Amino acid sequence: MTGRTIIVGDVHGCRAELEALLDRIAFTSGDRLAFVGDILARGPDSLGVLDIVRQTGAILVRGNHEQKILDLRFLEKGASANSPSSLHLALARSLRPVDWTLLESSLVRAVFREHDLCIVHAGVVPGIALEHQEQQTMMRIRTVAAGNGHGQHGEEQVLWGSRWVGPPHIVFGHNAAPGLQLHPWATGLDTGCVYGGRLTALVLGANRKVPRDVEGRRALLVSVPAERIWYAPDRRRAMPH
Repeated sequence: MTGRTIIVGDVHGCRAELEALLDRIAFTSGDRLAFVGDILARGPDSLGVLDIVRQTGAILVRGNHEQKILDLRFLEKGASANSPSSLHLALARSLRPVDWTLLESSLVRAVFREHDLCIVHAGVVPGIALEHQEQQTMMRIRTVAAGNGHGQHGEEQVLWGSRWVGPPHIVFGHNAAPGLQLHPWATGLDTGCVYGGRLTALVLGANRKVPRDVEGRRALLVSVPAERIWYAPDRRRAMPH
């Protein structure tokens, strides 16, 4: 691989911001593009984002929103539009056959050995080998118990990335609440574009490893601001899903 590897955080249908980000990075056909998942839903143009992913030949890691859409694939057409999944139901009904093919071929994790990194959507459980991580965990985890307990109710929680010890380095998204996460062995790229934040990418040169030091890693990040707040999360929930 002689080009760059570009890993993009949660897009959530923000097509214009994705185009602006790729322009700022000067993305070319010689680069490899990858997404950490949640490329669709909540933003203004999920179909446009799907087109970009397909046209660039990008690698898509499956997020919880892609999984929600896939779970609706065979839902009866008469399902209530007022159900809790009405947003995803409407999106599922708008998808084209090529979109379903893209979503169904998405990966739960993608390993890039030349960079000694792995991409998952949400994260992993520290202390468990990658091959033994559960699919739902990799699409949904945010925190782990701070102590040595077993996650009992009320036990203090910390970001899972603060406890992960690589290699490999884990690049992920999913958790916009803390913003950019720069742990020694994990980098969280969900900077809340759809919520009015920014869209962020990690750009690695050929065979470049992810620096463990924060400043070295910041130098490899590129981001663009959101055009507006596209989706206002429920303020009663500390961490939007």
